[in-house]
Amino acid sequence: METAVFEQELKERTALAEQTLRAHLPAEEGLQRRLTEAMNYSLLAGGKRLRPMLMKETYEMCGGEEGFCALGYFMAAIEMIHTYSLVHDDLPAMDNDRYRRGRETTWYVYGDAMGILAGDGLLNYAFETAAAALTACCRETEADQGQRMAHMERICEALSVLSRKAGIYGMIGGQAVDIMDSGSGQAAGQGQGAPSGEEAMERLLFIHEHKTAALIQAAMMTGAILAGAALEEVEQIEKCAYNIGIAFQIQDDVLDVTGDSRELGKPTGSDAENEKRTYVALRGLQQAKEEVERLSREAVDILDRFEGEHGFLKELILALIHRTR
Repeated sequence: METAVFEQELKERTALAEQTLRAHLPAEEGLQRRLTEAMNYSLLAGGKRLRPMLMKETYEMCGGEEGFCALGYFMAAIEMIHTYSLVHDDLPAMDNDRYRRGRETTWYVYGDAMGILAGDGLLNYAFETAAAALTACCRETEADQGQRMAHMERICEALSVLSRKAGIYGMIGGQAVDIMDSGSGQAAGQGQGAPSGEEAMERLLFIHEHKTAALIQAAMMTGAILAGAALEEVEQIEKCAYNIGIAFQIQDDVLDVTGDSRELGKPTGSDAENEKRTYVALRGLQQAKEEVERLSREAVDILDRFEGEHGFLKELILALIHRTR
């Protein structure tokens, strides 16, 4: 796909994901409206909308029917979950970041207590939004009873995957291990000492798999499930998304060494300066680059086993993995 064509399609799909998200924002009303203002401030702070986009592209690749109402609910929900994780990451007790995407972070604008509640609200509202797909499904007028039952089964399965990948066996679990292995976690007596060798790599990959890849898996698996993909196909999508998440994080490590600080928008070399455990630190720059290539080739090979149209999805994944910023 030509670069200009891809960039135009990316712009259009990003706008569609943004439109879908805005259709499901919580109302800023009632005595608690400052909370919903903070939630919407977080949601509308910008972003690539990659996860809802990956969900929709996977849904279409797997032959999902046009107009199935549940898709929009889940697209909004996955972005709410992703956003809540960023809101909590920015908190003083976590990364203590004052700015994100050129704007002051939620906790800095609304206070750290309201920042905590805004993250909590987004997580809960994400599942409220996804669960609303069941009600919408029951009201489908063009589907017969059998179709509605099939749709409801897909929604329930998608909810199960979304909740697990976002929870203690997914993203939250990865964040917990990351904190325990960080300097702050060690200082608070939460860690188990600095691991080395294979144990260090095992823990690093655990963090990458759960903290980053899990939500990419949730997006793509949910798209496949809602489309009615077979179990074997969903499992292949899960593996593909794992590769994407791990490659994305290793590329982050590579860019900290080789990237242009002006293009990245942040100083390079900070990982080494802060003695942060990274794939590059554990395996070296060359092996890190080779692993990014291996994982991305394998992810694309999995996609190419699907007969549905996935040209844009393939380009999106490669652009995500091989980004220079």
